[in-house]
Amino acid sequence: MQAAFGQVLTAMVTPFKCSGEVTSSLPIDFDATEKLIHHLIKTGTDTIVVAGTTGESPTLTHEEEKELCKFAQKIVNKKVKIILGAGSNSTQTAIEATKEAEKLGVDGVLSVVPYYNKPSQAGLIEHFSQIAKCTSLPIILYNIPGRTGINMEPQTVASLAGKYKNIIGYKDATGNLENTSQVIQLAPEGFLMYSGDDSLTLPMLSIGAVGVISVASHIVGNEIKDMINSYFAGKIDLAKEIHNKLFPLFKVLFKAPNPTCIKAALEIKGICKADLRSPLVKLNEKELSELKEIINATCKKELAAK
Repeated sequence: MQAAFGQVLTAMVTPFKCSGEVTSSLPIDFDATEKLIHHLIKTGTDTIVVAGTTGESPTLTHEEEKELCKFAQKIVNKKVKIILGAGSNSTQTAIEATKEAEKLGVDGVLSVVPYYNKPSQAGLIEHFSQIAKCTSLPIILYNIPGRTGINMEPQTVASLAGKYKNIIGYKDATGNLENTSQVIQLAPEGFLMYSGDDSLTLPMLSIGAVGVISVASHIVGNEIKDMINSYFAGKIDLAKEIHNKLFPLFKVLFKAPNPTCIKAALEIKGICKADLRSPLVKLNEKELSELKEIINATCKKELAAK
């Protein structure tokens, strides 16, 4: 099965230069970002999501987001697609970010449900309607109640998808398969459902998802793609086997606030440093030991399966 942005979309971390301190002003490490992008392209990523939550967008300035996006486009050189995180809890800010994304020439935008101010469903329709009207770019709606404080109801998603042709997909990080099923049933034919949780990708494929906007794909992208391709090829047992092998890794990567664990995993793999901008902090020794143990066990299982 093919989708506009492929099956494995990686919500890319933003590498920072190490300062040895916990600070809010770590500069972006563009050398490490280049290395990371090449790694993602080689390991199954179809689309890179720049400046999403995993990219620490809450602590990036708008100028940094623009600079990061331009750099990613240059390195990617159209080998994969690029989506820019352009959401905000301010409708006007989201509109401005979306317009800027179109000027930058990205392939689409990810637009999150407004956080903290907790609008009504009518408010969500107004918010995303204004965004959809301001651009011709494809828009993927992003519903993550655990971070925003509210759930975008399936009827709201379907209403927006039915009215605006450029609202083409939905990242579901609700952790609620009933919610997912209702969106798929109510939305127009061809509306793209993406899992927003690595651990729920396979179950969501079974009810109509086309892929995943992933964190774990930073280090097991090929394996996730194999799982998805196996499912669509009718090799359900193989897809289940891959899911079960990766499941402990999927879970441990969220033992601390994202992207803390995936950055630690990337440092273990020698791809980029684990440094984070405050208020996020690195894993403690116990957490890091558990992560290393599961990464090592997962890699052994992968080798045994080959």
